[in-house]
Amino acid sequence: MLHDILNTNWYELGVVASRAIFSLITLFLITKMIGKKQVSELSLFDYVISISIGNFAAEMTMNLDSQVLNGFISVVIFGFIATMVAILTMKSVILRRFFMGTPTIIIQDGAFVLRNLKKIKFDMNDFLETARSAGYFDISQIKYAIMEADGKISFLPKEEYLPVTNKDMNLKPCKQSLCANVIIDGKIMKNNLENINKDEEWLLKNLKVKGYEKMEDILLATVDVNEKLVIFNKREVSDVKNVLE
Repeated sequence: MLHDILNTNWYELGVVASRAIFSLITLFLITKMIGKKQVSELSLFDYVISISIGNFAAEMTMNLDSQVLNGFISVVIFGFIATMVAILTMKSVILRRFFMGTPTIIIQDGAFVLRNLKKIKFDMNDFLETARSAGYFDISQIKYAIMEADGKISFLPKEEYLPVTNKDMNLKPCKQSLCANVIIDGKIMKNNLENINKDEEWLLKNLKVKGYEKMEDILLATVDVNEKLVIFNKREVSDVKNVLE
């Protein structure tokens, strides 16, 4: 490796540096053109940086015909640019909006903003799937839907569909915590039982009270902090009416 560095083709190295900057600009513009829905959590710029550095690293590792320093300088350049952009976007709102993006309103006051749907290249099936994932199977319950800069969609339900809180009802809140999975696919999770200070005898007794004799019939059983046992059995739903296709 030292021999390769000492015999570096500096002209080729300069070409690689210029290609790295050109590739970054090209990838970033292409990614913006494709649209936000291709990005899950990263900003557009971070997404381009990540896949580019990954490609350069793979090339540097696998392609023995190219100089090691070629891939190294490309990764360094991309890392340096990413760092500079991160610093600049912290100080400039304009640059932050350009590189990181801005939220896009999809639904406003219960009505779709069609031009924004076209702008972000987000079709209705994509939106409906995302809404169902967020718990909205009835779109009429949504007042605002906003695509964030990282591609995620935030929902604000209409006032009449907002969840009622204990504060609204002037109720004393019940103690909440994580539920322990005590049975998964018909098998007892002994460690989980021990962590909630319960044993198999207690579990079997409560299963019997609920009418479960065979462990194989249980898909999932959970116990919450209030010692409430919830059971999901393996019985198949016989009549599935799919209206989503």
